[in-house]
Amino acid sequence: MISIKKYLAAAAMLFLSGITLAQNPLKVVVAGLNHDHIHGILSQYNKGNVAIIAIAEPNKQLQQKFARLYHLPENLFYDDLKTALAHQKPDAVLGYNAVGKHLEVVETCAPFGIPVMVEKPLAATLAQAKQIEKLANQYHIKVLTNFETTWYPANKTVYDMVDQDSIGIIRKMVVHDGHQGPKEINCSPEFLSWLTDPVLNGAGALNDFGCYGADLMTWLMKGRKPIAVTAVTRHYKPEIYPKVDDDATIIVEYPEATGLIEASWNWPFSIKDMEVFGQRGYIHALDNNHLVTRMRENKKGAKTAEPLAADISSPINYLTAVLRNKIPGTDDLSSLKYNMIVMEILDAAKRSAATGKRIVL
Repeated sequence: MISIKKYLAAAAMLFLSGITLAQNPLKVVVAGLNHDHIHGILSQYNKGNVAIIAIAEPNKQLQQKFARLYHLPENLFYDDLKTALAHQKPDAVLGYNAVGKHLEVVETCAPFGIPVMVEKPLAATLAQAKQIEKLANQYHIKVLTNFETTWYPANKTVYDMVDQDSIGIIRKMVVHDGHQGPKEINCSPEFLSWLTDPVLNGAGALNDFGCYGADLMTWLMKGRKPIAVTAVTRHYKPEIYPKVDDDATIIVEYPEATGLIEASWNWPFSIKDMEVFGQRGYIHALDNNHLVTRMRENKKGAKTAEPLAADISSPINYLTAVLRNKIPGTDDLSSLKYNMIVMEILDAAKRSAATGKRIVL
């Protein structure tokens, strides 16, 4: 359980961080409105935690929809990102467009020296990711990827326990990510139109949910690449998702450990959890806050994760800390370095599923 003293200290850090952000919020331009995660950043805007100085979105209906929902002024909107950046000078650009369009965002921002954060995964294909990496290196900009699971205190607790050698060397990691299906949970038509497209999303459930496990495993393995990937994809609902897979099982091999990624649009409920088996014990992050542990046979435990430090407690806090040089953003869940490995895993999984072969990296 969290001690009262630690809880109050963490709460105080979050409160002070909120004051700092409110006094000097990051100035951002939003690229795209057709990703349903957009509600998160617009809610933060309404709370004063981030300054959105422009929104680039070609779809006039989407402009009007979000203007009504979040009381956004008309002069905030531009039809394309280049025009927006010609008029506004942001600290960063946030990509809330189709994954297959992330490269276009970086191509536009990089020559201006503007950092970019996109929603997961980094790109639709490994080839696109390599072009993004080349641009980031050429123009010396940060390109970061936002995963919901990055901000789960339970996952950080698992990482810290492993790092402190509480369970010994990792032998197996199992990550479940999925839900009933994007149409079944009423994702917006604009989101579905590209999420279920093999070009704009790069795959179906394999890319959409497989990326979470690949990212978490890369983090737990401290940026080491796997040696091989094997995957099976299924198409249980072709009448709903005719163009892409809706279920994926990915085996990720490391020299001393095995990872199992289970990604699906076919489950009876939504789940994002992670299990880690070590030589001496087991940790299961049940959700964003709760864990259970078991050491050998009889030492069982349950705990609530302590709150994250302020600078790593949310996407905007993290991005602000990276851009203001409080944290490096080079070897973590959002970093370009780790997400290039994520893209290699996803690419190998797609090739394995297509050929029925184990792909050696």
